Amino acid sequence: MMQSGLVSIITPCYNGEKYISETIESVIAQTYPNWEMIIIDDGSKDNSLKIAMEYAQKDNRISVFQQPNGGSASARNNGIRRSNGQYIALLDADDLWLPDFLENQISFMIEKNAICVYCSYNRIDENSKDILRPIKCKTEVTIKDMMITNRIGCLSGLYDSKRHGKIYLHEELKSIRDDYAYWIDIVKLEGKAYGNPKIMAKYRILPNSTTGKKGKLIKKQYFFYRKYLNLSIFRSIINTVLWGWYGIIKFIK
Repeated sequence: MMQSGLVSIITPCYNGEKYISETIESVIAQTYPNWEMIIIDDGSKDNSLKIAMEYAQKDNRISVFQQPNGGSASARNNGIRRSNGQYIALLDADDLWLPDFLENQISFMIEKNAICVYCSYNRIDENSKDILRPIKCKTEVTIKDMMITNRIGCLSGLYDSKRHGKIYLHEELKSIRDDYAYWIDIVKLEGKAYGNPKIMAKYRILPNSTTGKKGKLIKKQYFFYRKYLNLSIFRSIINTVLWGWYGIIKFIK
């Protein structure tokens, strides 16, 4: 049964022992206390599970579950199925929230009477040091915007399930573009989402990060437009070029 006002924070974790503590601490530090953090250990081979369990023993708002390795979409869906909250957030095991993230985002959502909000965020390296420029969000995105490129940083998004129920990720995408498809599905529900210009999160970029390897993703991005979104060949090519350009801009210092 959905609990009004409760935020369900879904955190998939695969071999995340280096950063999981910092991520959990950023949740514990939230000024909005009404949350549950559901950590899904996706078949980790390191000490991730042990670390997460230690936190769960200290704070009953944190729960930890194990599953065989199935990828981020599978792990996130596992967490969403177990969630009890009105609000659903996806926070990866190496990303961080600033202490006022939940409080500000829920207030912003109520102000906009929206089902989906997101925010601006900083980028950090493996040592949690700020790098590059902050990602400043658009104040509003429509489904048309989302069909071109994902304008919602996964760690920054918050979805209110009260009006339309839970939304799940597409596991058939094999954890490639699954978060993009998830936010498209949510924006489709009412046609619009709203961006909070405040910087309230920190996205970690690692040397082996998929985000930083745009070249290898070009073909997959094209087929996402063509096969998943059913766009024409011409539109898929144009969108892939635009996606690549936005990606280059993001990494210009």
